[in-house]
Amino acid sequence: MLTSSISEMQKKHDYLVCFDSDGCIFDTMEVKHKECFIPNIIKFWNLESVSKYARSIAEYVNLYSVHRGVNRFPGLVLVFDLLDAHPDAVKRGYKAPDITSLRKWVEREKKLGNPALRQYVAANPDDEVMSNTFAWSLAVNESVEEIVRFVPPFPYVKECFEMLDGKADIIVVSGTPSDALAREWSLHGLDKYVSVIAGQEMGSKKDCIAAAKALGYDEDKVVMIGDAPGDKKAAAANKAKFFPINPMHEDASWERFANEALQKFLDGGFDKEYQDAVAREFDKLLPDSPTWSILT
Repeated sequence: MLTSSISEMQKKHDYLVCFDSDGCIFDTMEVKHKECFIPNIIKFWNLESVSKYARSIAEYVNLYSVHRGVNRFPGLVLVFDLLDAHPDAVKRGYKAPDITSLRKWVEREKKLGNPALRQYVAANPDDEVMSNTFAWSLAVNESVEEIVRFVPPFPYVKECFEMLDGKADIIVVSGTPSDALAREWSLHGLDKYVSVIAGQEMGSKKDCIAAAKALGYDEDKVVMIGDAPGDKKAAAANKAKFFPINPMHEDASWERFANEALQKFLDGGFDKEYQDAVAREFDKLLPDSPTWSILT
């Protein structure tokens, strides 16, 4: 039964499976960032004169690098930092806005989402950077609701949920707002398999996995399924297993999970050797530093 928080969740099985959502369950990463996040970055931060650089940098940060899957707010900070250092943008006279307040908020806030940002803006009405960030974030959500519709789960997803049903407790652990997650999972009938849908308002992925794990699951019986390095780090921080849905190879990854990894996990065959093998394949896909030749 779906509950509103991890603290209300009841442990029913020995196994816990944590799923990311965007880019993992649904093929929504490209459309959300290219059609919703990035156009609004350009609009709200007046980046029209360097839009091609801003676009390529934002795609690099959010889709094609080790930063893939980063929360929208630290991701925005990184876009500004890289754009400020881009030689062609500098030649055009671009100077990044003073985002000191945003940078400090990102560093100290534990629940990086619109509710926390709304509270900050209400308490600091003269902070134009944070007010603009909040307006941007709201516009992103509106664009997602309007544009990102009827994107089905990847092949083999439903089969995997059916295979896990009655054998493992399942939670969603995502940096996406909870309302959007609930809408997408309900639309495709996946919410019936899930105990909790933990969006960005519930805290970091690391903290959400820790809270669920604290209900009494053994370390070797917890796995995180995700498509981003942050998912891998969140699993490692909790000594949980990690199975990657490899970017650009999602269908093959799900087929492998259905036909191989899922049963290994339930049978105890998802050992260190297997974990290291799938992690090595994943690590090769996403670069850890940009080259300006690709950010043009």
